This record gives sequence, C-alpha cells and structure tokens, in this order.
Amino acid sequence: MFGVITESFQSAINKIRFQDDEKALKKALEELKKSLLKSDVHYKVLKHLLEEIEQKTKLAGIGKDNFLKALRESLVNILTTSSNYGFIFAPKPPTIILMAGLQGSGKTTTTAKLAHYLKTRQKKVLLAACDLQRLAAVEQLRQLSFQVEVDFYYEEHKTAIEIAKRAKEKAIEGLYDVLLVDSAGRLAIDEVLMNELYAIKEAINPNEIFYVVDSLSGQDGVKSAALFHQKMDLTGVILSKFDGDSKGGIALSIAHQLGIPLRFIGVGEKIVDLEVFIPDRIVGRLMGAGDIQSLAERTAAVISEKEVKDISKKIKKGKFTFNDFLTQLDNVKKIGSMQSIISMLPGLGNVASALKDVDLDNSKEIKQMRAMVASMTPKERNNPDLLNGSRKKRIALGAGVDVSDVNRFLKQFENAAKMAKRFSNKGGMADLMGLMKDAKMGQLRR
Repeated sequence: MFGVITESFQSAINKIRFQDDEKALKKALEELKKSLLKSDVHYKVLKHLLEEIEQKTKLAGIGKDNFLKALRESLVNILTTSSNYGFIFAPKPPTIILMAGLQGSGKTTTTAKLAHYLKTRQKKVLLAACDLQRLAAVEQLRQLSFQVEVDFYYEEHKTAIEIAKRAKEKAIEGLYDVLLVDSAGRLAIDEVLMNELYAIKEAINPNEIFYVVDSLSGQDGVKSAALFHQKMDLTGVILSKFDGDSKGGIALSIAHQLGIPLRFIGVGEKIVDLEVFIPDRIVGRLMGAGDIQSLAERTAAVISEKEVKDISKKIKKGKFTFNDFLTQLDNVKKIGSMQSIISMLPGLGNVASALKDVDLDNSKEIKQMRAMVASMTPKERNNPDLLNGSRKKRIALGAGVDVSDVNRFLKQFENAAKMAKRFSNKGGMADLMGLMKDAKMGQLRR
C-alpha cells in the first residue's frame, strides 16, 4: 500500500541534510512533486500540499525534523474531511446503508467485508441483494453472506426497489442492527443506473450511502465519485483493492477535491481485510511509524482478553503447545492478511509488500506445518518434549515430508516460543492487553 508515495517521502526527506538550507528544501519539494504526480495525485491537491509543507517548514525552521513534521501534518489535513470515520450507527436501529459503485469496483465483496466487520463487533446484520443487472451478483452475495454467517434477503420476480423496501421491513421486524443494501453497478455511469439508485434511496431513506471505488482507477475513480455525489449526496467512500494500489493518489484526491469522508479501505482479498480509514493512522503508516492502535482494535475484535491472558500464562510457564500454535495461526487469519498486519508494525512497512502473497491457508509451508501437527498424537501436541527420533519419523511419514522438515519446524516452534516468553516477561503482553481493553471500550462507545 502506498509503496511509491512512501519511497518518495523518504527520498525527499533525505534531500535536507543541513539546517536553514533553502536550496535543499526546494529540491525536496521538487522531488515530492515529481513522485506524487506519478502517484496520480491531482495537481490542485499537490499544489496545496506543497505550499502548506513549505510554509510550515520555513515557519519552524528548515531542517529534516521540521520538514518531516510539516509533511505529516499537511497530509493529515488533506485527508481529514469530517469526524465520520468508520461506521456510524443510527440513534434507532436498524442503520440502513445503501452501497453504490461501478461494476468491477468490488462493491459486492466490500459489502460482505463490511458485514463481517460489523458481525465481529456483535452486530446483527442483514444483507439485501438488489443488484439484478449483473449475472450471478445475487448468488455471489448469497454465498458471501453464508461465508460471513449473516442473514441474506432476496425475492425472485421482484424489482430492486421492491426488494429494498421489503428488506427494510424485515430488518425492522427482525430487530437487526444494520441493513446493507447491495445495489446494481454498471460498466459506466448512465441515466438508468442513477434513476434506479435514486429510486431505492427514496424508497428506503438510508442513513448513509457508501460509494465503493477501485483504488487502481486513479482520477477516473475521482470523477465517477464526483458524479455519484452530485446525484446521490454520498456520505462516505470505501476504497477497495487498496493493497494493490502502489500509487495511492486517489485517497488524497477524493478527500481534498470532493470533501467526502473516506470511511474504510479494503487491504486484501479476504473477508477480514477491511480497515477503518483514520487519517492520522494512515499517515503514520505512510511515514513508517506503523499503526499499533488499529492492530490492537482488530485483534480485540477476534481475540478475547481472557484468551490473551491464558496464552500469556502458558508462554511464561513454557507450556505453549502445538494446539496453541494452530489456534494462534487461525487467530492471525481472522485479524487480516500478513501484508496488512506487518504494515501496521513500526518500521516494517517496506516488508509488507514482500509478504503480499503469503497465504496462511494455502502456502506450502503452512500446509506442511498443519499436516505435521495433524500427524501427532494428542499427547505429542500438548507436550513437544515427547518428540524423539522414532516419533519424528512417524510424523514425517504421516505428513508426507522428510524428517529434516520436522526438525526445522520444531526448531522454528522452539525459537518462536522463546521469543514470545521474552516478550511477555518485558511487559509486552500487558501492553497489548491494555491496548485491547482500550479498543474494546472504543468499540462499545461507537
């Protein structure tokens, strides 16, 4: 995410080596200008950003630290449109969200991701299939609702408007917290699409209208969002496929040019890969500072405080088992893709892109690890010390691997357990639990 922009920031910052060097500041700003134009940042947004950075840096005194601070503050200012980030619940449920977007933007998948986000926060969600134009769109949403384990509504031989109205009635009758209405998309904006969307809006009076934009669409995405906003009065934008957006200029352009709040970003292909868009946190990741708070919030949504305490006790006592290992592997999957998790850790943003294709379900290494654990007896899974030479041979045979693979896995397991023990002894686990507790409170307040 934002790979090109992040690199351009570092390159620009490195141009300033001495204090009060105006020539160096001009070189740094020029470096930023070239890179951000390549990153699809609109020239008006770029002009505003560079002027603000220059003014703030000169006011504080030209130097690397002040330039860095000015860059961070200016980016946060540009990305900040209002206080509406994430999901805002209506005073009286159900909260009704109308999802809009062009065909191919990832709208239907994003709708399911949003449903999953809400479900992990203990909300009762109903998905309504009102995309009757695209072949298999209804079935896609049905399958996704099954995967996410939320309720699904659709009626054959009904119009999209009739389905939306009935879905609202069902949401009220069923005491749902949220109704997400997936509307029809088109390959291009046309009058028929807009008229149908407007008719659905008038029929169900949604609390919000979210527009899903493909992050790779660049300025075309900004233009389409502007046209939808004129007709529908959008209340939020969700940027899909953000993990594949090496440029990232569309985020700056939508926020600054249109003034529509960016609410969420899709950061991977999996259902869990949806994040709240909070400007200062996103900028922190851009600047290589990570985003521990967001990581804590995502962790708190899928791992209970009790589970963290139990794991902490086991690690301290050196009783971390293979069963615990598999459980934590599954928990990591629930939190998100490896790329998005690593990008939240300070100083590791550049490593994230290298882990883009790491799949905790399908990678060869993970499959082998699971096969080895599955080939162990219950006693062996709970006591790694039992694994002698003959047992290792049996496990290797059962998993279809060499004994050397088993030994390598055991060494990795042992090293991970040692690192985890050191981490917990330094109060790291307590810090994580504190962050999770704060995150839980924040979720309750929202």
